[in-house]
Amino acid sequence: MPEELPPTGVSRAGGAATAAAVASRPRLPPNIEGALWMLASALGFTVMTSLIKLLGDDYPAALQTFYRSAAGLIVLLPLVARDWRGAFRTTRPGILLFRSGVGTLAMIFSFYAFQKLPLAEANALSFTRTLWLVPLAFFILREPLGPWRIGAAVLGFAGVLVMLSPGFTGSGHPFGLAQLAALASAAMFAMTITGMKVMTRDHSPLTLLVYSAVLGVAFAVPPALFVWRWPSLPDLGLLTAMGVMGTITQGCYIKGMQIGDAGAMAPIDYTRLVFTALVGFAVFHEIPGWTTIVGAVIVVVSTLIITLREQQQARAARRAVSD
Repeated sequence: MPEELPPTGVSRAGGAATAAAVASRPRLPPNIEGALWMLASALGFTVMTSLIKLLGDDYPAALQTFYRSAAGLIVLLPLVARDWRGAFRTTRPGILLFRSGVGTLAMIFSFYAFQKLPLAEANALSFTRTLWLVPLAFFILREPLGPWRIGAAVLGFAGVLVMLSPGFTGSGHPFGLAQLAALASAAMFAMTITGMKVMTRDHSPLTLLVYSAVLGVAFAVPPALFVWRWPSLPDLGLLTAMGVMGTITQGCYIKGMQIGDAGAMAPIDYTRLVFTALVGFAVFHEIPGWTTIVGAVIVVVSTLIITLREQQQARAARRAVSD
């Protein structure tokens, strides 16, 4: 985002004084400021998923995915207008098509899971994307796997089994399509993240965002047409708010990761487990079962181990290069 300019009509002296005042303000430590952005992201995510669930009875997951993708595209249009040639410049259209197709399907599965499962359970299962990244990083990116990452991944998937309680979920509902959709969504999102790691070697983040938004809308239209219905004006406002909150959530997450240390920011992201559990209880009268709570704790611990271990290795690699 560009820096905010002084309003039109402000004198140079006034603008300089304003800039000096802003510069003199005490800045928060980077990790504190980053944590606030991450908390904003967690709150935005909670609002978005609550709207997904609230609208789920009338608007199927495929239709909600279309509105989510359309809102993201509208938000990006001003950035695309500045340099549309650069925004669409690519040397790997095939990978971009694959990423967008898989990402759209992952979003449909994710929305379906949040509609059908308790918010806390669907949210906990969504964190397994970090676990799926471990084998994908090995087979696709050829990254070496140490005993810590392998052990943490095994532990995390054991936590998933606890949540699903061999045949039953922590909420007492039989294992079925909603749980499969949540796990499939996490695995597909892990695939898109792996593809992003490959593409960032010679593509800008803006290009990846633009293609994801444009192709996301294109891929979301066909399944949406099968369940299409024209929303009422209040519902259109809620659907638009859901899509905008998804974009805001992404922006706050990226900002938090940019400002703070990634290893310190990762645990803050898990606060959305608490927020969604509270909203699920207060709004939807959902009470997580003990297996959901225990399994979620195991998944959180395992993904934190993987994240922190990767940060340690990245710092060690940077020190080796600087030496």
